[in-house]
Amino acid sequence: MKLKLTGGFTMQNRRDFLKLLGTGAGAFALSTPLSVFAAEDFKQLTILHTNDFHSHIDPFGHDVPRNAGEGGMAKRAALIKKIRSESKNVLLFDAGDIYQGTPYFNYFKAQLDFELMTMMGYDAATLGNHEFDNGLEGIKSQLKFAGFPFINSNYDFSDTILAGMIIPYKIFKSGGIKVGVYGLGVELQGLVDPKNYGNIKYNDPLQTALRMEKMLAETHEPDLIVCLSHLGYSYKDNTVSDKVIAAKTFNTDLIIGGHTHTFLDKPDLILNKSGKEVVVNQVGFGGLILGKVDFYFSKQKKIRQNKSTAIPVK
Repeated sequence: MKLKLTGGFTMQNRRDFLKLLGTGAGAFALSTPLSVFAAEDFKQLTILHTNDFHSHIDPFGHDVPRNAGEGGMAKRAALIKKIRSESKNVLLFDAGDIYQGTPYFNYFKAQLDFELMTMMGYDAATLGNHEFDNGLEGIKSQLKFAGFPFINSNYDFSDTILAGMIIPYKIFKSGGIKVGVYGLGVELQGLVDPKNYGNIKYNDPLQTALRMEKMLAETHEPDLIVCLSHLGYSYKDNTVSDKVIAAKTFNTDLIIGGHTHTFLDKPDLILNKSGKEVVVNQVGFGGLILGKVDFYFSKQKKIRQNKSTAIPVK
């Protein structure tokens, strides 16, 4: 499978398309026959994603001039509804740190966030470090309000009250496309009060990623493998990050990141150990941006290309 990014190319938006033609990112569109976009020739899968929402239920207030009036659950829900009306096959993921950041969390814990995310049709989320702010009981007591699974592959919960409640991976099917999803969490020691994570065993995220993608590829044969990561985009030291995972794995196609609050105008494309491009994306914090990555599959279920958009929630 070879991924090819076409930047901001949008079939429905002629102005964006014309603008794109003047950039290097338009090379694929210029060199590829328009027949490649014939409806019968490909299947489209849209992946929407968020991260580090931090309980920003309302838009940002006027005390934050740069983002005043932006974000908020209602505006995000409207965007998601519009995209679903335009695209048949849509998956919606979150990369963690839903908890903590506004009085809504202090009062409702995660109940309001989870109920609203359920109404929006989230398919899955992973755990961020702030999910542990109220301890393991603070996670367990709130999970009943989430109508979607939490996925984490490198935390061992077997000796905790969360045993069996957080799943290591999940297979999604949308429009005949099979998607395997696994999750990676940041090292909790030194970041979270030990009493808040108890007997969780932390496993190396890179070794976990290699194990999970191999298992998914060999056992389930998905058309796309996605990692929901709360490791962070990149670091100056040897800390394992999304960029490291992308470069040192073999089968992962998309890494949806969180933790470092990194605003990427467009995803990074990083060559993995198989010489394939891995899409790495993160959309800041506070629900200001909705990430959107469209994958186009040939009839043989091979990825033909992808395009991405960072959509401001205004």
